[in-house]
Amino acid sequence: MKSLVPFVGLILVFLLSQTDAKHTKKRGTAVSSQGTDCTQIKALSPHASSGVYVIHPHGVKTPFKVYCEMQADGGWMVFQRRSGGEVSFDRKWAAYKNGFGNLTHDHWLGLQKVFTVTKYKTKSWTMRVDLSDHKGVAAFAEYKNFRLGNGKKGFQLHVGGYTGNAGDAIRGADGDVDQNGYGFSTIDRDNDGCSPCIFGDIAQNKCTMSEGGGWWYSRCGSASLNGYWHPVGDHIGYGNGLHWRTWKSHKMYSVKTSRMMIKSV
Repeated sequence: MKSLVPFVGLILVFLLSQTDAKHTKKRGTAVSSQGTDCTQIKALSPHASSGVYVIHPHGVKTPFKVYCEMQADGGWMVFQRRSGGEVSFDRKWAAYKNGFGNLTHDHWLGLQKVFTVTKYKTKSWTMRVDLSDHKGVAAFAEYKNFRLGNGKKGFQLHVGGYTGNAGDAIRGADGDVDQNGYGFSTIDRDNDGCSPCIFGDIAQNKCTMSEGGGWWYSRCGSASLNGYWHPVGDHIGYGNGLHWRTWKSHKMYSVKTSRMMIKSV
């Protein structure tokens, strides 16, 4: 029996090594490390790398995968990423509710998932929007107290105080286009504030008709990052690009990349 002890020990070491390996997979693959959100995962594993993780928020029956951007200031859960035109964001309500795309590339995580993560008031959430133009210049906007309403209310957007260098496009250049409190709109479900909106001699009832994609429109214009991706900044067609109007003065400028993410604080 004593001769079996070293053999059994080797088996245990092998099994433990396999368990550790599952916790150290590289960027872009699902890892077995879990937490309630990306912020907790980063806190528990300070050296964790960015990648796909499985999270299990409070009150959620089934864990789900998210992309965690691990930065020095914490773990951020990415819920939107745009970098090109390969993934179409011209989708209907069901797609925006449930999510689409590739978590390691361009994607929309899903309104329902973001709602379930942010609905409990025991945590406060910060949203960060990262942008870059077609010359490689970057800018960002951060909002405190981010959360979404439930599906019955159209997943209404709620944000608090702004900081950053991209400008507060959610409230508009002059604070006249406040998207706070508005539900999400898609081509087949209209929750915007236009009934209609008047632009010169044009009356518009649905912002999604001109801007494309889905967003928390109050009035058309200002912030809208799910429209049509354009290979250049200045493009033909009013309002249908990836816009953050407080950053670029040209109303028809479409940014090259965008990323939206949240972390608990």
